[in-house]
Amino acid sequence: MTPACKILKSNKIEFSIHEYEHNANAKSFGLEAAEKLNLEVKEVFKTLLVTDDKNYYVAVLPVAHQLSLKKIATVVGAKKLHMADPKDAERLTGYLVGGISPVGQKKRLKTVVDASAETLTKIYVSGGKRGLDIGVKPQDLVKVLGAQFADVLDQD
Repeated sequence: MTPACKILKSNKIEFSIHEYEHNANAKSFGLEAAEKLNLEVKEVFKTLLVTDDKNYYVAVLPVAHQLSLKKIATVVGAKKLHMADPKDAERLTGYLVGGISPVGQKKRLKTVVDASAETLTKIYVSGGKRGLDIGVKPQDLVKVLGAQFADVLDQD
């Protein structure tokens, strides 16, 4: 059981576990999860880390979309953000890239969940390792993370 599952369980949050055989050659971990779990792409969310070189932030957004660095910077009150180095992301979260869960990270970081999640009854995020997703109500996810909903999608 991953740290993500343990935290959801200890907070009495209902969630479902979905495992699949991860293909090491998959170009997109999120799209692979949607396909292998037979889920709608809009329900599967990826977890990205961004930084201003001082602070790190977590963005949770649909796998088929790109993150708007401008929008997330505005939401978290930073001047300018860029994607975190994968090694830093792994060190800060305790998870491997491609399996980074928004829940159960080593260090709790300010987290923003894209507003599109609010309209869904359940979203699927990484459960803390490649080939493992967890289904959870978006409102429960935001609550357990102390996160907020905001539009962070790049519309270009």
